[in-house]
Amino acid sequence: MRLTPVAVAVALVLTACGGPDPAEGPTDGEAVRERAEKAQTARRRTGAEIQQRALNRVIRTSYLCNNGERLTVDFDNPRQMATIRNSTGKAVDLYQEQAGSGLWYRASGYELRGQGAMAIWTADGRRPTDCRAVD
Repeated sequence: MRLTPVAVAVALVLTACGGPDPAEGPTDGEAVRERAEKAQTARRRTGAEIQQRALNRVIRTSYLCNNGERLTVDFDNPRQMATIRNSTGKAVDLYQEQAGSGLWYRASGYELRGQGAMAIWTADGRRPTDCRAVD
């Protein structure tokens, strides 16, 4: 069988259009997975970015105390304040104090001190009580 120059040219073009050999690179599924992993890694924040974000917004935390009281605390980091609401809905604004470690907020007979998930709540005229962050 004799091939004409046109047949050879068509054969070369068709061979060239076949694309890369799958053994030479990732398959479509692998390429998609790799792109997804790269995109996910790009969205991860560094510890410094997370800390900076927390320092520039209000964070709400709830505490359950040993005396049965439930506190909702809005930590207003930009204003260096915390608004504490007790189970009855009474709200108290406390101001941030310099703590060696952990948190410390106080104002006129009220104080919230703690570290990690644990805190001590002192309300005006009452004994201090231990509290644990619950959410």
